[in-house]
Amino acid sequence: MTNFEEIGLNSKLIEGLKKVGITQPTEIQAQAIPVLLTNRDLIGQSQTGSGKTLAYLLPLFQKINSDKREMQAIILAPTHELVMQIHREIRILSENSGLAVTSAPIIGEVNIVRQIETLREKPHIIVGSVGRIQELISRKKISAHTIKTIVIDEGDRLLDQNDINRVKAVIKATMKDRQLMVFAAHINEKALIIAKELLQDAEVIRIADRTLVNTNISHYYFIAGSQRDKLEVLRKLLAAYKPKKAIVFVNSSEEIERITEKLQHHHYKAYKILGRVSKEERQRSLEAFRGEENQVLVASDIAARGLDIKGVTHIFNMDLTEESMEYLHRAGRTGRNGQQGTAVTIVTEREFNIIKRFEKELKIRIDKKGVYKGVIVDPDRGRPSVKKRSTTKGLVKSK
Repeated sequence: MTNFEEIGLNSKLIEGLKKVGITQPTEIQAQAIPVLLTNRDLIGQSQTGSGKTLAYLLPLFQKINSDKREMQAIILAPTHELVMQIHREIRILSENSGLAVTSAPIIGEVNIVRQIETLREKPHIIVGSVGRIQELISRKKISAHTIKTIVIDEGDRLLDQNDINRVKAVIKATMKDRQLMVFAAHINEKALIIAKELLQDAEVIRIADRTLVNTNISHYYFIAGSQRDKLEVLRKLLAAYKPKKAIVFVNSSEEIERITEKLQHHHYKAYKILGRVSKEERQRSLEAFRGEENQVLVASDIAARGLDIKGVTHIFNMDLTEESMEYLHRAGRTGRNGQQGTAVTIVTEREFNIIKRFEKELKIRIDKKGVYKGVIVDPDRGRPSVKKRSTTKGLVKSK
């Protein structure tokens, strides 16, 4: 098995990783780190939870000259939460390795004057949202000429039509000999073409699909009579499963707010993250959710993208995703680090065919279950009187 010494990582970083129990590189790390240490551009695709952040942070740490008080790298990320998560990873790695690498999170909806003050300290790594970083470069508050590396995290998001022009503007502002890298859990062909146009002679690493499905996750679905009934089904499932930490995925901001309020009304420790609330409120929700057990976080795909929260035992899909890979990304929030996880989807009868499509495309089983007297059961274990009822009404029984 490949180890960190064999792929060229220095001893300080290796010792720092041991402090958090990491002794062997993941597949994306083993393949990407040697390439990145040669200063070559790279496009890396690997599943959620496979160690992509360390795959670019470790070679970045090794190349940064911490004796120089200058900005040397920019990491672009699509959400405030992912920016803060990467910033935390940098601080932990710096502390554990003894390498004095500094970073600053730069995101929108935050006082720009304070950010400018922070940038006067010349952090080695700037982690931020592309819009605010572009603005600070244009105001000459970020020293673009000293930037030697740009990382585009969640590249499938940042290379779409909403962000691509701002990403290009950031890249154009830096020197031509800087290193570029793009990482994502899934890169479609359109994003891949754009990435290859931006990068120079890039190495493309795509981890084989055989590693995508986490066998530690059990997949189930429950049928609700209608879209409106899904919340009542969710409440029964939370009571039956009693999850230590659960993430509930909802597609619209209005529904995120409504569901969170309803759960709080029924005395659940429920928190929400969505794009339109303040950065402070998002941070409070995430810190509270991380801190205790028996809690629920209600979020959209965009808000939860890239989040790595330890100890998530259950995922609940109130709304279905369009693509099977997005379903897999959601499910991948649980069952991490060898732990068992449960992914639950609540569907109406008309959505049943989507579950079947996901099973076929992902080559997984999503088993049908029901709730009877507060216990998760197979659908055919209900009382005889229940069996006579319609399929839509019969799978989720009142407690």
